[in-house]
Amino acid sequence: MNKGIDKKVLKRGLLPYLFIILAMLGIFYFARIGNKKVDELSYDQFIVELDKGNIAKLEITTHGSAYIYEVNGKLKDSKENEYFVATLPLSEEVVKKIVEASDNQDFKFMVNPDPESSGLLLIVVNVLPIVLLVGVAFWFLNKQLAGSKNSLDFGKSRARLSSDNNKVTFKDVAGLKEEKEEVKELIDFLKNPKKFQNLGARIPKGVLLFGPPGTGKTLLAKAVAGEADVPFYFISGSDFVELFVGVGASRVRDMFQQAKRNAPCLIFIDEIDAVGRQRGTGLGGGHDEREQTLNQLLTEMDGFGANEGIIIIAATNRPDVLDPALLRPGRFDRQVTVNLPDVREREEILAVHAKNKTLADGITLENLAKRTPGFSGADLENLLNEAALLAVRRNKNKITMSEIDEATDRVLMGPAKTSRKYSENDRKLVAYHEAGHAVIGLKLKNASDVQKVTIIPRGTAGGYNMMVPTEEKLCSTKTDLLEQITGLLGGRTAEEIIFGEITTGAHNDFEKATKIARAMVTEYGMSDLGPLQFEQAAGSVFLGRDYNKSQHFSNEVANEIDMEMRKIINNCHKEAAEIIKKNKDLLKLIADTLLEYETLTKEQIDYLVEHNKMPEEDESNLESLSVTKLRELAEKKGIKNANKLTKAELLKELDV
Repeated sequence: MNKGIDKKVLKRGLLPYLFIILAMLGIFYFARIGNKKVDELSYDQFIVELDKGNIAKLEITTHGSAYIYEVNGKLKDSKENEYFVATLPLSEEVVKKIVEASDNQDFKFMVNPDPESSGLLLIVVNVLPIVLLVGVAFWFLNKQLAGSKNSLDFGKSRARLSSDNNKVTFKDVAGLKEEKEEVKELIDFLKNPKKFQNLGARIPKGVLLFGPPGTGKTLLAKAVAGEADVPFYFISGSDFVELFVGVGASRVRDMFQQAKRNAPCLIFIDEIDAVGRQRGTGLGGGHDEREQTLNQLLTEMDGFGANEGIIIIAATNRPDVLDPALLRPGRFDRQVTVNLPDVREREEILAVHAKNKTLADGITLENLAKRTPGFSGADLENLLNEAALLAVRRNKNKITMSEIDEATDRVLMGPAKTSRKYSENDRKLVAYHEAGHAVIGLKLKNASDVQKVTIIPRGTAGGYNMMVPTEEKLCSTKTDLLEQITGLLGGRTAEEIIFGEITTGAHNDFEKATKIARAMVTEYGMSDLGPLQFEQAAGSVFLGRDYNKSQHFSNEVANEIDMEMRKIINNCHKEAAEIIKKNKDLLKLIADTLLEYETLTKEQIDYLVEHNKMPEEDESNLESLSVTKLRELAEKKGIKNANKLTKAELLKELDV
């Protein structure tokens, strides 16, 4: 813990005690004041008491500016807590009477100087409270407006200048071959703008990178700045939007002023949809602060001179909600789609992230790339990192396929819930459900490869079947979609055939199957209704779009859509039932093996289908052993009640 934090903790610890002490002093002071009884005497009453000789103690304070004496004293016949005060005219006669009475009656009196004659006391009484009030007000303003050391610069740009220590080049960006080619001319322009100006070419002022999250949009923008070796300012779209209207526009102006002073340079705005959404849309209308900020951004981009050398790169994964004025020529007139990587690009990305990791023999990046379709660059980095963490946790000096499989499951479904107790009946239901998916995947002609089947619960699923397409396709055919639906219905169909009963375990399968079937009918024109599009996908109202999907059909057509969807689902269900009935023995074999091993990989499934049995078990890899074999090993080591433990509990007892 640093010294700054220690001071803060110390202050927080002392403040309560300080307040308690002040409160106690106040209570004590007011208690004393409360016990006193003070009588106010007029001038005549005071003179009468003075002549009687009834004065025991006297204290006189001069107030020259008011021409009075303020007298505080005590009478001889008063009680201990009784005092009096009196106000006397400022004259020599009064002083003479008091002095004579003191000499004759033998009582002491004390004269205090005029408090207003002291300059220091005057400052303390009159100026100090004002200073304290102003200081407290300034402190609260500082805390509310900025929350930082620079409390009055909230109109300044929040854009940060990237340091040379974080310099990124194209060598650090794996894949994205076409995307790199698109932005290379920006680098040429930043390095040698005269080459373009001589031919009258106008370089794009803004480049919009859009695509799914984690595909490398921010990394690509950093690489452009690194390759061009120019200043790189980066800021998030949310840094512009503030509580006070006009602050965002002020920050935009200040950001471009800084950029012009350091031109040629590059500005990167991440998540630009936070400030660049369509104006006047959304629930309740527009947003004044965001729209003013957007207007200022549009104005600044139009205000660039031809030779200023400032290029803006923005990134978003929601280009559909951006204002059309942002995308017109002269602003973000070049749009680059950063898609999910294909198998070749995934292999390159894995090579970058595997440089500092030790992989076991037999693990190739090519195979890993084939096993991870649909993974973004961020997902692949997370996959290898999770695998490395698991290897360390298991006290291994290399990352094996076991850790990679487990890491893949964690990325897709979350950590395994090995401590959850299931009855044998539930385990059997889940085993046949997942085996049903596997059989459909194995027997359909154009089906995806079954990579893994498990009955270990993860997330909300009791088990899952991981299937990977044999080859990555740009478009899906009608046959592909129908086989996907058939595969999704395999689990429920197996339950019906084997148990004559159905469970709630297929609810997510039905959700996916229904979505595919509806898209086939209403969007893809893959039904008897013909090549018509009845619905168009639309975003949420809170993202500046309509409440629901755009529908262009009557109630009669809506009924026909429902009938077509039902026909597709029913036909796929019948096909799944036929396949499972023909391959009942294979279904039972896979289900029984799942109950014994809990998880089957592609290699084990292929061997099982070919030889009707599992390959010989390797006792050096306990995780691949069956429950029966693990129980035998546990009994040999003297572990009690080994026959009642689950596979996860057995592995824990065997220190795996």
